[in-house]
Amino acid sequence: MNKPVLTKQHVHTLARLTFGNAASRIYLGVVAATTVFVTVDTLFVAHEDASFAGVWLFLLAAPTVFVFFAGSSMLGAEALGPDWFVYLALVVSVLVQSLALGWFVRLMRGGRGRTRQARPQGV
Repeated sequence: MNKPVLTKQHVHTLARLTFGNAASRIYLGVVAATTVFVTVDTLFVAHEDASFAGVWLFLLAAPTVFVFFAGSSMLGAEALGPDWFVYLALVVSVLVQSLALGWFVRLMRGGRGRTRQARPQGV
Protein backbone atom coordinates (compact mmCIF):
# COMPACT_ATOMS: atom_id res chain seq x y z
CA MET A 1 0.00 0.00 0.00
CA ASN A 2 1.33 3.43 -0.92
CA LYS A 3 1.94 5.98 1.81
CA PRO A 4 0.40 9.43 1.32
CA VAL A 5 2.84 11.99 -0.03
CA LEU A 6 1.60 14.79 2.25
CA THR A 7 1.09 13.58 5.80
CA LYS A 8 -0.18 15.50 8.81
CA GLN A 9 3.40 15.95 10.00
CA HIS A 10 4.40 17.43 6.62
CA VAL A 11 1.51 19.91 6.75
CA HIS A 12 2.44 20.88 10.31
CA THR A 13 6.07 21.43 9.29
CA LEU A 14 5.07 23.54 6.28
CA ALA A 15 2.73 25.64 8.44
CA ARG A 16 5.42 26.12 11.09
CA LEU A 17 7.95 27.22 8.47
CA THR A 18 5.44 29.59 6.84
CA PHE A 19 3.91 31.17 9.95
CA GLY A 20 5.90 29.98 12.97
CA ASN A 21 9.04 32.10 13.04
CA ALA A 22 9.70 35.77 13.62
CA ALA A 23 11.08 36.51 10.15
CA SER A 24 8.04 35.07 8.38
CA ARG A 25 5.67 36.85 10.75
CA ILE A 26 7.38 40.19 10.16
CA TYR A 27 7.25 39.64 6.39
CA LEU A 28 3.56 38.68 6.50
CA GLY A 29 2.85 41.68 8.75
CA VAL A 30 4.51 44.05 6.29
CA VAL A 31 2.49 42.50 3.46
CA ALA A 32 -0.74 42.85 5.47
CA ALA A 33 -0.01 46.48 6.34
CA THR A 34 0.78 47.22 2.69
CA THR A 35 -2.44 45.53 1.61
CA VAL A 36 -4.42 47.75 4.01
CA PHE A 37 -2.60 50.83 2.69
CA VAL A 38 -3.31 49.88 -0.94
CA THR A 39 -6.97 49.14 -0.17
CA VAL A 40 -7.50 52.44 1.64
CA ASP A 41 -5.67 54.36 -1.08
CA THR A 42 -7.69 52.70 -3.82
CA LEU A 43 -11.12 53.01 -2.21
CA PHE A 44 -11.02 56.25 -0.23
CA VAL A 45 -8.42 58.60 -1.73
CA ALA A 46 -9.27 60.61 -4.82
CA HIS A 47 -6.46 60.92 -7.35
CA GLU A 48 -6.36 63.06 -10.46
CA ASP A 49 -4.17 60.44 -12.05
CA ALA A 50 -3.63 56.74 -11.46
CA SER A 51 -2.14 55.71 -8.13
CA PHE A 52 0.87 53.44 -8.06
CA ALA A 53 0.22 52.19 -4.52
CA GLY A 54 -0.48 48.66 -5.79
CA VAL A 55 3.05 48.40 -7.10
CA TRP A 56 4.26 47.96 -3.51
CA LEU A 57 2.37 44.66 -3.24
CA PHE A 58 4.02 43.37 -6.39
CA LEU A 59 7.43 44.43 -5.13
CA LEU A 60 6.84 42.56 -1.86
CA ALA A 61 5.68 39.49 -3.77
CA ALA A 62 8.55 39.62 -6.28
CA PRO A 63 10.10 37.52 -7.78
CA THR A 64 7.67 34.61 -7.46
CA VAL A 65 4.64 36.61 -8.60
CA PHE A 66 6.40 37.31 -11.88
CA VAL A 67 6.98 33.58 -12.35
CA PHE A 68 3.19 33.09 -12.17
CA PHE A 69 2.64 35.90 -14.67
CA ALA A 70 5.24 34.49 -17.05
CA GLY A 71 3.61 31.06 -16.77
CA SER A 72 0.17 32.46 -17.51
CA SER A 73 1.43 34.33 -20.56
CA MET A 74 3.09 31.14 -21.82
CA LEU A 75 -0.28 29.41 -21.53
CA GLY A 76 -1.86 32.09 -23.69
CA ALA A 77 -3.54 34.38 -21.16
CA GLU A 78 -3.81 37.98 -22.23
CA ALA A 79 -1.70 40.53 -20.32
CA LEU A 80 -2.04 39.55 -16.64
CA GLY A 81 -5.16 37.42 -17.04
CA PRO A 82 -8.40 37.79 -15.10
CA ASP A 83 -8.52 39.66 -11.80
CA TRP A 84 -8.93 36.49 -9.74
CA PHE A 85 -5.68 35.14 -11.18
CA VAL A 86 -3.76 38.28 -10.20
CA TYR A 87 -5.06 38.11 -6.62
CA LEU A 88 -4.42 34.37 -6.38
CA ALA A 89 -0.88 34.82 -7.76
CA LEU A 90 -0.19 37.51 -5.15
CA VAL A 91 -1.45 35.39 -2.24
CA VAL A 92 0.36 32.23 -3.33
CA SER A 93 3.56 34.18 -4.02
CA VAL A 94 3.53 35.75 -0.56
CA LEU A 95 2.95 32.36 1.08
CA VAL A 96 5.71 30.71 -0.96
CA GLN A 97 8.13 33.46 -0.01
CA SER A 98 7.15 33.24 3.64
CA LEU A 99 7.81 29.48 3.48
CA ALA A 100 11.19 30.10 1.84
CA LEU A 101 12.05 32.67 4.49
CA GLY A 102 11.13 30.22 7.27
CA TRP A 103 13.18 27.49 5.62
CA PHE A 104 16.15 29.87 5.34
CA VAL A 105 15.87 30.78 9.03
CA ARG A 106 15.81 27.09 9.95
CA LEU A 107 18.81 26.47 7.71
CA MET A 108 20.77 29.30 9.35
CA ARG A 109 19.93 27.98 12.82
CA GLY A 110 21.47 24.71 11.82
CA GLY A 111 18.85 22.07 11.53
CA ARG A 112 15.38 21.20 12.56
CA GLY A 113 14.47 24.21 14.65
CA ARG A 114 14.57 24.10 18.44
CA THR A 115 15.31 20.43 18.96
CA ARG A 116 18.56 19.81 20.78
CA GLN A 117 20.49 16.71 21.53
CA ALA A 118 20.17 15.24 25.00
CA ARG A 119 23.27 15.66 27.11
CA PRO A 120 24.12 14.23 30.48
CA GLN A 121 23.73 16.62 33.40
CA GLY A 122 26.81 18.50 34.42
CA VAL A 123 28.22 18.66 30.89
